[in-house]
Amino acid sequence: MEQSSKWKKIVLIAGLVVIAILAGIFYYRYEFVFGDGTKAGTMNYFVHKGYMFKTYEGRLIQSGIRRPVQGSIQSNEFMFSVTDAHVADILNKNAGAYLELHYKEYLHTLPWRGVSVFVVDSVMAIKPVSPTQP
Repeated sequence: MEQSSKWKKIVLIAGLVVIAILAGIFYYRYEFVFGDGTKAGTMNYFVHKGYMFKTYEGRLIQSGIRRPVQGSIQSNEFMFSVTDAHVADILNKNAGAYLELHYKEYLHTLPWRGVSVFVVDSVMAIKPVSPTQP
């Protein structure tokens, strides 16, 4: 009888250790904020879409990006997701404006967080773009 309870204790402790390790791996891969920063540019695409999880997805066109090495290709598009409905409403109302966005970068995506590892959490500045007159 004593041998059986000893094995149960060992199995319980091993199970708890495995669960703690898996929880740590999940947190690191999906919830750990790898970095954060700001991007500025003109938003030309913002949509609320998805089959099962409806997410907000957008694209910011950055101006003034130059290639550091001749012949290399560098994208001037910043693809992002938005999880906060209030931030999404602000972005929807300011399509085409020059925006400064604060984002968090995750290591991997989650279906309910969007398709991008860059998640915009706030709008720092909005500047209307005035058309130039010839």
